[in-house]
Amino acid sequence: MILVTGGAGFIGSHTCVALSAAGYDVLIADNFSNSSPERVDGISEITGKSIHCVRADVCDRGAMEELFSRYPVDGVIHFAGFKAVGESVAKPLEYYRNNIDSALTLCGVMSERGVRKLIFSSSATVYRADNPMPLDENALLGCTNPYGWSKLMIEQILRDLALSDPGWSIALLRYFNPIGAHESGIIGEDPSGIPNNLFPFVSRVASGEIRKLHVFGSDYPTPDGTGVRDYIHVMDLAEGHVRALGYISSFSGVEAFNLGTGKGTSVLELVRAFEKASGRPVPYVLDDRRPGDIAVCYANTGKAEEKLQWKARYGIGEMCRDGWNWEMRRRKG
Repeated sequence: MILVTGGAGFIGSHTCVALSAAGYDVLIADNFSNSSPERVDGISEITGKSIHCVRADVCDRGAMEELFSRYPVDGVIHFAGFKAVGESVAKPLEYYRNNIDSALTLCGVMSERGVRKLIFSSSATVYRADNPMPLDENALLGCTNPYGWSKLMIEQILRDLALSDPGWSIALLRYFNPIGAHESGIIGEDPSGIPNNLFPFVSRVASGEIRKLHVFGSDYPTPDGTGVRDYIHVMDLAEGHVRALGYISSFSGVEAFNLGTGKGTSVLELVRAFEKASGRPVPYVLDDRRPGDIAVCYANTGKAEEKLQWKARYGIGEMCRDGWNWEMRRRKG
């Protein structure tokens, strides 16, 4: 059985679908602070299987001890944590306490129970902004916000843990920019309030829920002046976790892997692709750059292709198509 902490979240829920399709028995632990139990129902609807789910905060050691005593957990995928970059700047103590404490609590209970296979949900924000592109796993590390630092600190904690006990098998998966939704439209990204991320914002502008998109920066040294990022379909990302789980089953130590497409797409290219997929206009205005943003960021995915036998399959058009399908279903209730 694979424990998926934060399994009702955006990436976690799609990963649960991929795990179930691959034949794994899935157990979700989630406190639903940024998700809902209905997402678990959506996973069950897609997979045709009943999904085990426990309402629990991963920072709560007692709850984790009880969970591990009740269920035969063989490995863990750890998604649970706060994830908004801007909010982390405003609330650094909350981010450090929640994200780091959840990892420490989880690993402590795993050690006690003899469970030493772990996939950690990390981020491309652990890379320094002055690295040449594309980014490989040996690029210089360093962050510009508390969210990124919390991820990098946990990576270091896990490296130290594996050094202290060679029985651990840990994969650090550094995501680039996950977007899209499951092709069924049953689950997708559903942030509360005004979205922090670009893609759900674009989607809600296309649907008419938000009047216009603010594009931050139009004078970058890129083909159209807007920032370039590596967008990856969330189901490609989910499949990367399945492959990583297979990899750590016969590996000991710690390995970091980039999960992206290896291709950059500008903000305006994404807008045009979404307009084509939805058949709706996406009005936008060009604003000044935001502090801390960089011109270009995309992955070198060679290591994941070689060691995990994984490669992203979907293009930006398919990401927009599936994201729009989810948005239309979401608006219908």
